[in-house]
Amino acid sequence: MPFLLRVELPDVPGSLGRVATAIGMAGGDIEAIEIVEKRPDGVAVDDVLLEVSDGTMPDSIVSACNALDDVEVVWISRYPAGGNLVLDLEAVEELTASPSEAFDRLVDLLPATFRADWGARVHRAKGLVYGTSAAPDELDFIEIEAPTRLELPDDEITLAAAARLDGNDIIVIGRRGGPDFVDSEIARLGHLCGLAVTISNT
Repeated sequence: MPFLLRVELPDVPGSLGRVATAIGMAGGDIEAIEIVEKRPDGVAVDDVLLEVSDGTMPDSIVSACNALDDVEVVWISRYPAGGNLVLDLEAVEELTASPSEAFDRLVDLLPATFRADWGARVHRAKGLVYGTSAAPDELDFIEIEAPTRLELPDDEITLAAAARLDGNDIIVIGRRGGPDFVDSEIARLGHLCGLAVTISNT
């Protein structure tokens, strides 16, 4: 099961190696590492995408890391399998730069993040309220509870997926002619929409 872990550690040689060893000893396998920040006080912040073996509790990985001197796990959360860590984290960084515009900024970023042709935000009452240049002129709001694939009426060429932002807005992305949106992409879309909601409320 994949998890994304954010950890603070000393920005000195060997620190990341100690963390990687602790994660491995606790039953985690590192898939990717992204340096988020290097602070003037000598602290580095890293995001670690890792796979946790069956029977291993993520709490044990957190404890193993926190047991190291000057290392602190900021958070750990489940992450979609096959997620593109770099692209997703770049998108989140863009959203945090302008929290009040997080929803529409997410729409702008989705085509590159998912290698899709367009993105759009659809409101329950107003219909399509924001879209990238290649988005359809009209899209209907669809009641969904979880991220899902969509069939667009009168369009047999475009493959679409959607996730909800809140009770009144959904995000839709489309690819003309494929490829299909795989399960990990559907999960990532939902994950990013959830983060956009959190960021917009800060």
